[in-house]
Amino acid sequence: MNQKKSTQLGSPTRHFSVLLSPTPRGARLARLLATEWLRTWDLPTGLTDTAAHLVAELASNAATHGRLPGRDFCLVLHATADVLRIEVTDTRGDDLPCPQHPSAEAESGRGLLLVEALADRWGVEPGPVPRKTVWAELNLQTPEHEASCSGATGGLF
Repeated sequence: MNQKKSTQLGSPTRHFSVLLSPTPRGARLARLLATEWLRTWDLPTGLTDTAAHLVAELASNAATHGRLPGRDFCLVLHATADVLRIEVTDTRGDDLPCPQHPSAEAESGRGLLLVEALADRWGVEPGPVPRKTVWAELNLQTPEHEASCSGATGGLF
């Protein structure tokens, strides 16, 4: 594990990275480590929960679709005063993710739709060969992340 804390022009930045096995256990550990690391920053509970869901989805995808025997995936968390960036790098750069709309009966296939719904931005960066990095960002200075509760907003029909 790698943790860094630095100051750029008076604004603290924090960085965490870890290599994990591309297994369900590695994906679960990614979420647990990210949650504990984010709690040390005293971020709002709603933001920590959202970030944990994003880590879980991205790590699960790396363990399921980016898995090559003997090659780990890397989880990186990077935060500034304004943005939390979550990156998961795996060794299947030939298999770029694309959100799909599965049938109502499908038991899987909704992970990137959740990432798309939860993140303020997300994307994929190919390379260096044979890797790819799937990333998601959360704005830290938005009103919805200042509240300490989580859940949907809006009225019921």
